[in-house]
Amino acid sequence: MAAKQDYCNIRPLTHGPVPSKDLVMTFPSVIAIDGPVASGKTSVGKALASLLDYRFVDTGMMYRACTLMALRAGIDPEDKVNLGIMAEATSLQFVASPDGDRLLANGEDVTDDLRTPEVQEAVSLVAAVSEVRVAMVSEQQHIAEDGRVIMVGRDIGTKVLPHAVKLYLDASVAERVRRRFVEEQGTMSAEDVRANVELR
Repeated sequence: MAAKQDYCNIRPLTHGPVPSKDLVMTFPSVIAIDGPVASGKTSVGKALASLLDYRFVDTGMMYRACTLMALRAGIDPEDKVNLGIMAEATSLQFVASPDGDRLLANGEDVTDDLRTPEVQEAVSLVAAVSEVRVAMVSEQQHIAEDGRVIMVGRDIGTKVLPHAVKLYLDASVAERVRRRFVEEQGTMSAEDVRANVELR
């Protein structure tokens, strides 16, 4: 039996009198946005979260943080056993800031280190490790328990939050390459970006 989806009541913003109860809009408590890499999940998710005054969580940052911590610890991206142990032992926490959420790994703000070429090269390998995914999925589900959250990432609507309201975004390869190239801010060549996008 499918789990019951919680909903939040939100009144539309107006500049006039307080609207009647009939105008109260009901939105799902948890929204999952899925889709391939660089399909616009983050842009749409942030805009929707701002509109609804929901929390926004980019699960990709969590896998990048795990990758960064593994590289710092000298763990091979293909060492599944030690990657799983490291992921389970790593404490990840999102903290609000004027520029958007920052991600703390074991108490350290690692946000600015998540898009280095080294992390970019290894994150797909680390994220594919089942033990890592188990640890991350558990943490993501814990975050979603508080409700009023929009969570984006691959497999977010199928494996992480199967009972959430789901949105799926897609875009052409050319558009996805353009988006990712802008995101990487010169840390990767256009050719490397295209190869990475087509791989994922």
